[in-house]
Amino acid sequence: MADKGDFGGAAHLQLVAGAALLHPEEQVFEAMLTGWRAQMTSRYLNATTVRQREQLVRRFHAWTNEYPWRWSPGDIEEWTTAAIAERRLTHSTVRNYHLTLRLFCDYVTDARYGWPGECETRFGTHPQQICHEWNTVVHLSAFEGRPGNRPLKRAELQALFDHLDERVSDKRRLGRKGWLAAFRDATLFKVAYAFGLRRREVAMLDVGDFSANPKAPEFGDLGVLSVRWGKAMRGGPPRRRSVLTVMPWSVDVIGEYLGQVRSAYGDVGPAMWPTERGGRVELANLNKVFAAARTELGLPGELGCHCLRHSYVTHLMEDGFDPLFIQQQVGHSWASTTALYTGVSSDFKNQVLRSALERLADNARG
Repeated sequence: MADKGDFGGAAHLQLVAGAALLHPEEQVFEAMLTGWRAQMTSRYLNATTVRQREQLVRRFHAWTNEYPWRWSPGDIEEWTTAAIAERRLTHSTVRNYHLTLRLFCDYVTDARYGWPGECETRFGTHPQQICHEWNTVVHLSAFEGRPGNRPLKRAELQALFDHLDERVSDKRRLGRKGWLAAFRDATLFKVAYAFGLRRREVAMLDVGDFSANPKAPEFGDLGVLSVRWGKAMRGGPPRRRSVLTVMPWSVDVIGEYLGQVRSAYGDVGPAMWPTERGGRVELANLNKVFAAARTELGLPGELGCHCLRHSYVTHLMEDGFDPLFIQQQVGHSWASTTALYTGVSSDFKNQVLRSALERLADNARG
């Protein structure tokens, strides 16, 4: 047994030794969560991650109606079964829930934090690890997304953009105030596709993130996009990358938006996609707008905003761009990750096949 130390989440720092508690079980549980928050914060985890993990533990506690020192492996099995049957959670979501509960149990069972001894003294029992290899989801596949989540076909993508543009025209023709927001949203989705961005990446853009590319002067001041809110590694800050403009039409779209629409919002700071109150567009709004357009167009319900990023990778691949270039554009560390985003058409594969056969024939003749 290791000696308990002066860690931020240690039990003796969260509870006064020997003090009688009015509601011991509830107070000890709250102290555990407070200590766990301190431990996760010291690891520099994102505040949203810390909050979501704490909420999951609270939900699990409410479902079992027991405190961590009385949890058992059977609880996680029953809870998982109910979650899959009633809520139809995806494979990746369940695995993430299991990981969170495993991490919490690791914390409260670690003797260095003192919770086993504290619980033994107060309740006559101690917490145990309830997540094991035989009752939790194992990460076997590199891609755990929904099978229906795929790149948009070019015709579907054009229909989506046309629909968003028609939404702007209808609101403007009727004199409705919301046409500015509709124009903003339409441009945002076009930029998300044209640069292969995630939702958070595109939502957090500033006007100053665009700059000129000396090697592509035809794009003017919109030749390079600096992505400052890329997906962070565990415990790290958001990763940055530069994305080169590859779709000429996007320059005209962005130029029209900056010149005619964004300026109508007035002095709203640096945000690329401002709201009428001077804030930034929220991720929930992106989901809402995309879902509405998807429904009105009759597209499959599994498709979401992230499909635009899948479409970007697939279409660049079909257009003959180098795979390494595409990988760097989207900010993937491994080529295998980029490959998961690719859903090239049969025409493209047939073209590759024909080119390979012609090379083989040329070699044979040579």
